[in-house]
Order: sequence, then C-alpha cells, then structure tokens
Amino acid sequence: MRTTGLVEGATRHTNRWLVLAICSMSLFVVGLDTTIVNVALPSIGQGLRVGTRGLQWAVDAYTIALASLLISAGALADRIGRRRVFQLGLVVFGVASVACSLAPSIGVLVVARVAQGVGGSMLSPVALAIVVNVITDPKERAQAIGVWAAIFGVSMAAGPLVGGVLVSALGWRSVFWAGVPIIVVVLLLTSVFVPESRAPRPRSLDGAGQLLLAVVVGGSVALLIEGPSIGWVSPGAIIGYAVVVAAVAGFVRTESRRREPLMNLRLFRRKPFTAAVLGAVVVFIALNMTLLLGTLYLQHAKGLTPAMAGAITLPMAIAATVCAPLSGFLIGRTGPRLPLLLAGGSITLGALCLVTLHDHTGIQVLLLAYLLIGVGIGFANAPITNTAVSGLPAAQAGVAGGITSTARQFGAALGVAVAGGVIAHTEPAGLAQASRPAWAIVAACGLLLLVVARVSPTAGR
Repeated sequence: MRTTGLVEGATRHTNRWLVLAICSMSLFVVGLDTTIVNVALPSIGQGLRVGTRGLQWAVDAYTIALASLLISAGALADRIGRRRVFQLGLVVFGVASVACSLAPSIGVLVVARVAQGVGGSMLSPVALAIVVNVITDPKERAQAIGVWAAIFGVSMAAGPLVGGVLVSALGWRSVFWAGVPIIVVVLLLTSVFVPESRAPRPRSLDGAGQLLLAVVVGGSVALLIEGPSIGWVSPGAIIGYAVVVAAVAGFVRTESRRREPLMNLRLFRRKPFTAAVLGAVVVFIALNMTLLLGTLYLQHAKGLTPAMAGAITLPMAIAATVCAPLSGFLIGRTGPRLPLLLAGGSITLGALCLVTLHDHTGIQVLLLAYLLIGVGIGFANAPITNTAVSGLPAAQAGVAGGITSTARQFGAALGVAVAGGVIAHTEPAGLAQASRPAWAIVAACGLLLLVVARVSPTAGR
C-alpha cells in the first residue's frame, strides 16, 4: 500500500509539471505570433499591395480582439470548464492561423486576425488558471510562474529570427503556419493529461460591459489608425469621438452598478493600482511602436532582408528574457520601485538613441537602442503586476491581473496605431526622419514609467 501511494504521488507530481509544459506551449505560440508577424509586415504589404494603414489593421485586429475578450474568456472558463475553453481557443487560433496564411486580400487577413485574437483570449489567461489550479503548493507555484514568464520571453526572442528566416525562404504566408504544428500537439496532449476544472463560485458574465469595452478599445484604436486619412476634425472623426466618449460613460455607469462587473472600477481608487495600469499601457505602447518602426525602417529604409532585420532586433528580446527573472528577484528584495526605475530609465535612453535617426545610422547604435529598450521591457512587467495586486485579497488580485493584462493589449494596439499614424503616407526615403517624433513618444513612455515608480511600494510596505 505504501509503495502504491508513493507511485501515485510521483505520478501526480509528474503530471502537474507536464500540465505546466503543455500550457506553456500555448503561451509560446501566442508570444511567437506577436513578434513573428511584425517581421513579416513589409512582405505582407508588398504581397497584398497595401500601405501602412492596412498593415496597422493586420496587427491591431488581433490585439483589439484580445484586449476586449481577455477578462470574459477567463470568466467563461471558470463557469463552463477551463480545459474546454482552452481546447476551443486552440482550435480557433489554429484555424484562424491557417486562414491568415491563405488570405487573398487585406480584408480577409484582418478578419482572420480578429479570429486569432478571439482564440488567443482563451489561451493565456485560461492556461494560467489551469496551472494555478493544478500546482497548489505556494513555492512550486512561484517556480511555475517563473517558468511561465521565461517561456514568453523565449517566444519573443525566437519570433524575429524564425520569422525573418521563414519570410526570406518561404514568403510571408509561412509565418502563420509556424505555430500550427505546436497547436496540434498541445490539443492532443491536453485531451490526455490536462484535468478539467471550474471555479467553486464562477463570476457572472457581463454582456453589456463586454460590448461597451469592445467599443471603447476598438473605437479608440480605429480613430488613431483612420485619423490621418479621414482628417482629425472630419465629420466621420467627430462621430467617432462621440461614440467612444458615450461608450466610456456607459461602461462606467454599467460597471459601477453591477454586483459582479466585468471590470471592478473601485480598484482605480488605489493610486498604485491606477499607476500600474497606466504603466502596463505605456510599456506596451513603447514595445509595439519599437517593433513596428524597427521592422519598417530596417527593411524599407535600410534595405535589409527579413532575416537580417530579425537578427538586429534580437538583442531586445534576449535582454527582455534575461532581465525578467532578475526583476522578480529585485521585487522580492527591494519591492517593485527599483525595477520600475531601471525599466523607465532604460526605455528612455534607448529611445533617445533613435530620436535623431537617419538612413545612415550605424548598426551599433541600433543594437544599443534595442538592447536598452529590451532591458526596460524585461524589468517592467513583473513590478507592474506586483504593484497592481499588492495588498489585495486573492479574489480581487485575480481581477486586478486581468485588468492589467487587458491594459497591456490595449497599449499594444495603441502603439501600433500611433506609430503608423506618425509615418503615414511616408516614402521609404523619408521614413527615418518621419519616425523621429514616434521615438520621442517612446522616450516619453519611459519617463511615465519613472512616475509610476514614484507611487509604487517599497519592500516592507
């Protein structure tokens, strides 16, 4: 009997780490898709004969759907089963990836990217909930979260290189096939090894709040993308402003009256939480502006191949991967303020290296700038999440984490929209000079992180 118990215990121990590996593979696919597509954008533009505005929609269609549905996907999984929603997300993401690779026009590609975002919203938060449910020991759970963060960093590092090689060898359509084999493997392993789980008391679904949030996120990004084309004070733009403002007012009114709102607005009464959400937005504005501007500059203005462009941006992803666990260590020793100061300072310095960008800027300057921005991204994410959830009970901490995840994706969509707006209608010869204001915005994002650091707690508070 004792031997049998030991064997069963060892099996459970093995299975929970296997579950972590399976769920981490889905996170790898989502992270890979983010950076691999950016490297392919110039080739997509040439293949589908679209300009910067179309490429912005190809990126932001995904992040808008993801930002709008992250919280609802988690609530749905708690209610009907996390494994079930996770498997559905894998199928939707995989089918949408194939549709992206076969898209005959930019319109079809954008629709397929929306479907990818819907599938992606069911992967990252739901997979993390599965891992937390399976790994219950606090020490082991902390180790699992560390592995989780490292996997996402590795996916960011792999994206530029893998994407560059695939685009150079097989064309842009191949980047959307890259994750499909992994998804098939994860689906098979999930059906065998991942247990089903539900929340003891699932949150109610907030349909009205979900619809209004989608209007706010999608409307804001659409205005930034279309503004340069239709005119910032055109009748269409003015109607758009009114719709977004009305949606914000309706969202605040709806959420403040619900017993179980999609987004608990009372959390914003805490200055550290509000600062952390702002920090999540500006970090991902900086990251995605850097990715979009960098890939267009390197391939259009510099004339580099996708593979070479991916190699030059690699220091940013490697630095982010290395600094992320170091940031967690510093939080445990000193609190989140020091990592945020390092993040803000590094992003600011990296962006300032590029505010005088021109066609003949040396590769050494570019490598240094990407390295510094990568250091900033690596140091930023852990303290932002820590600041958001500090002092909250477990139930509210989960909601706070969902809000900051949504803020990150909203920032990603804004970053692409703003960067594209700055360089709209710019020829390759003038791309470097036209992008200088955008690099100043990235530097301003770094400075805002320094402000966030000021209201973040120190160790012991």
